[in-house]
Amino acid sequence: MRLSRSLASVTVAVALVMSLPYEATPHARVGAGPMDAPRPFGAECRVSVLGSHVVAYCHNPYVDIDRVSLHVECGRWWDLDTDSAPVDAGPATTVRLTGRCWKEVGSAWVSHQRRGS
Repeated sequence: MRLSRSLASVTVAVALVMSLPYEATPHARVGAGPMDAPRPFGAECRVSVLGSHVVAYCHNPYVDIDRVSLHVECGRWWDLDTDSAPVDAGPATTVRLTGRCWKEVGSAWVSHQRRGS
């Protein structure tokens, strides 16, 4: 009796797999190699705040150019938030970005963009 129940379960499982549409079955990727993998991108940035001044150093260890920009949000409502002009961080280069507020700095961060996009 046990053999027939387990055989019935296997038969049902095989029938379900065989009835799947062709698109639902896994396929090997054509040309799946290192050329298809996305290339690493993005400069590594260190942001430091000292009083009302912000300095960011961004080092790009990769081949693609990373366009970086510093954004500073000031703590006071009347103090103007600033965005620096974008700077291209080329391969194996370090760039320095600066910004400031009149009073306290609320937050500061760096944005990244692939050059040409």
